[in-house]
Amino acid sequence: MKKRILYVPLFVLAILIVFISLKFSGSKTDTADIIVEAKQEEFRIEVTTTGELEAKKSVNIPGPTGLQRASIWRVNIDHIVDEGTVVNKGEYVASLDKSELNDKILNENNELQLNLSKYTQTRLDTALELRKARDEMINLDFEVQEKEIILEQSQFEPPATIKNNEIQLAKAKRAYKQAVESYILKTDKATAQMQEAATQVSKKRLKLDFLNKLLVEFTILAPEPGMVIYKRSWNGTKIATGSTIQPWDPVVATLPDLTTMVSKTYINEVDISSVKNGLDVQITLDAFPDKRLTGKVIDVANVGEQNPNSDAKVFQVLIEIYESDTTLRPGMTTGNTIITDVIPDAIFIPVECLHSQGDTLLYVIIESGLSITKQEVLAGKSDSDYVVILSGVKENDRVFLSDPEGIEKKPVILLPAKLTSNQ
Repeated sequence: MKKRILYVPLFVLAILIVFISLKFSGSKTDTADIIVEAKQEEFRIEVTTTGELEAKKSVNIPGPTGLQRASIWRVNIDHIVDEGTVVNKGEYVASLDKSELNDKILNENNELQLNLSKYTQTRLDTALELRKARDEMINLDFEVQEKEIILEQSQFEPPATIKNNEIQLAKAKRAYKQAVESYILKTDKATAQMQEAATQVSKKRLKLDFLNKLLVEFTILAPEPGMVIYKRSWNGTKIATGSTIQPWDPVVATLPDLTTMVSKTYINEVDISSVKNGLDVQITLDAFPDKRLTGKVIDVANVGEQNPNSDAKVFQVLIEIYESDTTLRPGMTTGNTIITDVIPDAIFIPVECLHSQGDTLLYVIIESGLSITKQEVLAGKSDSDYVVILSGVKENDRVFLSDPEGIEKKPVILLPAKLTSNQ
């Protein structure tokens, strides 16, 4: 009878042990996926972004430089060789639409013919006018000589007759003098008219010569040997067949120096403060996933610009690539990892583990054995995924990613005041 009494408590105790074991093992199974261990190793703060390869140096392939002088404000590209075409110096690259320029050449040629006709007409008119003036001057000279003879022959005539002949001679001399002066003025006028007509003809000839030379420039040739890369317009689209160029930016393509490449990328205004010249960059290529390149930041824009895909402001950043690789081509998409800071030996956890109470108190939820505590921490630098913990967490501490049930009622265990003030 005593043995039966002893077996009952042992049976109940065994059931309790199994129940507790199942309870706690089930709890850990439920929460295993929301607990991480704090790591202690080198911590790198990175800014990741995509970019596009372009040559650090390149030679522009310009279109005609006299479009503005010719009052041509836009011209279409009739044809351009395929992007990536390798050309030698002087080889054909592109041709522009000549229709507007041909119309101007035709108009200038017509105006030149009109000015030549005007020049000829002016020359004939002035010649006739000057001939008439010379004839009049000769006739007046003969009249003066005639009046002088009459005066000489009237020496024995009455004084009144002599006086009259003297007056007639004076009038003849005066008329002759006026005719001489008029001839000189007409000669000056004729000279000025001929010079003006000749100047107009010269201007039209120069303009026509300029337009004909400009017409030759509408066939664009390579200034240097290299690979043709299409130029991008102000809105980022590539200039190709059918595109329009303006006189203030007549470049149609470039010949890049492929020995030194850069990745042009844009950094969000939130991250730009940590990006500076000289920072190391790790680079990948979408076209060659296994290829790894290195480089450094060489230029950070001082002024931001609007991101066309969002309301955020972005800043242009240029990254020079150290390696010279024949497979690199302008326009390839790059993945850029800019290393903004490196902490050699840091304890860090996911940013989701960090909680706040009030404005300044930060804490994490730590699992220690069968207990769970809310521990105040001092946070250091962070990136988009992890945050460095300066104090409050040790390596391999198990930290909750989300709040476990019932944790709200527990108080936060504060750091020692001295440690907090030192930090």
